Amino acid sequence: MNSNTRKVTAALLATGLFAFSSAALATNGYFTHGVGTESKAMGGSGVGSSQNMGAIGVATNPALAVFSDEKWQVGLSIFSPMRSYTTTGGLGGQQGAFSLSNGTYDSANEAFPIPYVGKNWKFDNGGALSLVFYGRGGMNTEWDSGQSAFFDPFPGNSLSPGTIESPGLYGGGKAGVDLMQAFLNVNYSGKIGDSFAWGLGPVVAVQMFEATGLANFAGFTETFANAFPGYFGSCLQAGATQDECQIAATGQAASEVTSLTNNSSDTSVGYGVSAGVWFGNDTVSFGLAYQSKMEMEEFADYSDLFAQDGGFDIPSTLKAGLSFKTSDSVTLNFDVEQIGYSDVDSVANPIANLLTGCYTANPAVSPESSGCLGGDNGAGFGWEDMTVYKVGVAVQSSDTSTWRFGYSYGEQPIPSSEVLFNILAPGVMEQHITLGWTGVRPNGNIMSFSFMYAPETTVTGASTFDPFQTIELKMTQLDLEFAYRF
Repeated sequence: MNSNTRKVTAALLATGLFAFSSAALATNGYFTHGVGTESKAMGGSGVGSSQNMGAIGVATNPALAVFSDEKWQVGLSIFSPMRSYTTTGGLGGQQGAFSLSNGTYDSANEAFPIPYVGKNWKFDNGGALSLVFYGRGGMNTEWDSGQSAFFDPFPGNSLSPGTIESPGLYGGGKAGVDLMQAFLNVNYSGKIGDSFAWGLGPVVAVQMFEATGLANFAGFTETFANAFPGYFGSCLQAGATQDECQIAATGQAASEVTSLTNNSSDTSVGYGVSAGVWFGNDTVSFGLAYQSKMEMEEFADYSDLFAQDGGFDIPSTLKAGLSFKTSDSVTLNFDVEQIGYSDVDSVANPIANLLTGCYTANPAVSPESSGCLGGDNGAGFGWEDMTVYKVGVAVQSSDTSTWRFGYSYGEQPIPSSEVLFNILAPGVMEQHITLGWTGVRPNGNIMSFSFMYAPETTVTGASTFDPFQTIELKMTQLDLEFAYRF
């Protein structure tokens, strides 16, 4: 096997590993704190840095490929999110409440392998063509440790069985979500003189999603709301009582809700563009990078869950960074990143839309159904935009060795009013403390590692359907990544 074949094989193996990995990224919301081992070691900073960070640097700023080498680059992260929630108080399903069992519960799945691969091709004119494949977002939770839910399925109905206890987080068995997002950047970058660089290229995204344990929300979907009146009216015309027809029509309408939960993995593909610029000199430089909102195909198998019949686009990101070389061996980076979660209705719409725009959740808004799950203004996770501030330092300790350190902070995107749904997606991290090292081997190949620790963060609020019950979301994280350029 010749050298080129070995390189291509290694890249394909890394790509295949990613394709069959279950991503569980939940640092800045559900995006990683950085992409690429060198950037992650500096708190995700480096938008304005001209340091050689390899081909994967185009995920930080598409203009940076002109400063990188032509080596193949592969990396593998072992990511460990530790998530739990605690519930206290509540009505226990009485008085029309939907209550969760009280206690502290931990999510399963606490270690995930996440690889990346990249390659640059340099040209005589100073430009570079880059191909990189990586993960930037995702979520994986699995709640199956003795939870149950308490509720009256037909409050006020004379035929109701009363309050029942049903197993599972939301009373529908094992609950959780699994979201993976992978990106393929094809990027061209060029230079104008020695003080300006630019980069531009298309981005292809593939995402996979699965949800389980949400069957008890069927009555809050737009499909249910549109079907229920017909079944209820037909039942009344047949001579049954209103209480009898409520139960019968509920079962019939719920049978039409087939795209809410437990449908295995669905796949969505979409496209966008990324662009970046860099300008400066050997002492001070500035970078600006933008990735557009990714217009994704709908998740057809979850069209009763996400707003706009399964819509789940990927939000835009805007990054800016300053880099200062304070000495021959020390470089400082100061970056800021804006993540536009409000671009995506399924992520940003509040759960309160169920109460203001879905008559099956709140009969007082009859006959409105656009706020139901799956509707044009369907309820979501209620996430807000994030602004993340990052600082990083690179210290070249010798000709072949560089140490990196970093810190980032961004106020987590989940309001206290949104804790009920966000047990599924507790992206509450705010701080990231990082370090790493890069060494050049005698044969010219380059090895790197990075380590990230995200201290525990909590969000506490009242449950939407039982305001007397308090829910606390809690998370801490570790990440260890290794990379090799050859």
